[in-house]
Amino acid sequence: MTAMNTPAATRPAGPRQAAQAGVERSPVTQRSRAYQGFQQQIIDARIRPGQFVSQRELMELLEMPLAAVRELVPRLEAAGLIKAVPQRGLQIASVDMKLIRNAWQVRAMVEREAVVHFARVASAETIAGLIEAHEAILERALKPQPDAQLEKDAQAVDWGLHDLMVDSIGNEILSEIYRVNSLHVRLIRYDADSMRPVQVVPAMREHLQFLHALAAKDGEGALAHMMAHIEESKHRVLTGMLRVGQLPGSV
Repeated sequence: MTAMNTPAATRPAGPRQAAQAGVERSPVTQRSRAYQGFQQQIIDARIRPGQFVSQRELMELLEMPLAAVRELVPRLEAAGLIKAVPQRGLQIASVDMKLIRNAWQVRAMVEREAVVHFARVASAETIAGLIEAHEAILERALKPQPDAQLEKDAQAVDWGLHDLMVDSIGNEILSEIYRVNSLHVRLIRYDADSMRPVQVVPAMREHLQFLHALAAKDGEGALAHMMAHIEESKHRVLTGMLRVGQLPGSV
């Protein structure tokens, strides 16, 4: 993992500063910022699966110039996050059974390797900190009236663990593949939005089973718990979509 304190010279520039930067640096900086902005739109559930957007609407959503959005579109198309539809604009990836099957298959493949590696390299202090963070979320989730910030904090802790494990491998290509796939998973989760409050408790408990196995230096047990968690997370999403009448047809 890279350090959280980014030197000021390497932080993304604001729109005005980016425009004043050198010709070679500006497009790269803007493209990167536009992609990060698009990721955040998905994470914050401001973009729906199957939604149509124009380039100008993306400009407004991302608060980026048209040139940056035009450079962003091919990257999103290559990642399967959008597709251009003639005379209609850009369509956000739709959710169907093929996407669900593929996304969770990628999760399982990448995270299996990540768990094996993480079990070898994670320090006792790191594991203890993760356990503490998960227990705090679980305690909040079990209260009669959870606070409004619970879901956002829970997702940060949940995905933070998965990202940490994958990044611990030190393979930037693999981390990028995983991040893109995570956006597909989050699009799928958005359709099951009404079920999210009841997903926090089981997810935290499953993570804690995994983390306690790690703390006990039980690598095989930890792997079994994580693979079971990934399968259960898919089951919860499908159940949620079924309950709200949004379960897509099989392919």
